[in-house]
Amino acid sequence: MLTTLVYPWIFLIAWALFGVFALILLVRMIFSYTDPNPFGKIGRLGFKVRKLTEKWAYPAARLLATYRIDTRLAPLLTLFVGLVLTFFVMQIVGNTLFVIDGLSAGISAGNPKVVIGFTIYGILSILVLCIFLRFLASWFVFTRKTFLAFVTRFTDPIMLPVQRLIPPVGMFDLSAMLVLLLISFLQSIVLNIFVRN
Repeated sequence: MLTTLVYPWIFLIAWALFGVFALILLVRMIFSYTDPNPFGKIGRLGFKVRKLTEKWAYPAARLLATYRIDTRLAPLLTLFVGLVLTFFVMQIVGNTLFVIDGLSAGISAGNPKVVIGFTIYGILSILVLCIFLRFLASWFVFTRKTFLAFVTRFTDPIMLPVQRLIPPVGMFDLSAMLVLLLISFLQSIVLNIFVRN
């Protein structure tokens, strides 16, 4: 019920917001390359756009500057990160609504097999969320008493053996992607065994 009624609206709003975000970043990049007169109307608009987007584009510009890449391309990198984040957030929201729908259907039908299947699927979805948060947290420094430290401790039993096989490449942890693929495979097995039969 939620998947068919609520999710399309959330999907539409999230991607519309991403579209506005992308448009503003592309306008910033155009202004960066054209470098208009700062005292004219277009120059003042360019300054406002730059000021508005600085908090998102600055980390990407710093990363590009480290590798001696043109920092004016920072909006493209920021746009890519925003695209990936929007995609994953929409997957998490869709999975959450799917689990809620499945649990409510299983409970209302009195089918314990479906309830167990969706419960396991939901637990695996929470694990996916924690691994995704861990992947994002690997880019930042945090203390041991934060929520991200808890997420790291929670996912360590799964991630550390895989990280021994596939060590991180720079700031990217490819082992997280492998674990996410394995969990996705497990989720499809759980759905086939408990729900679809």
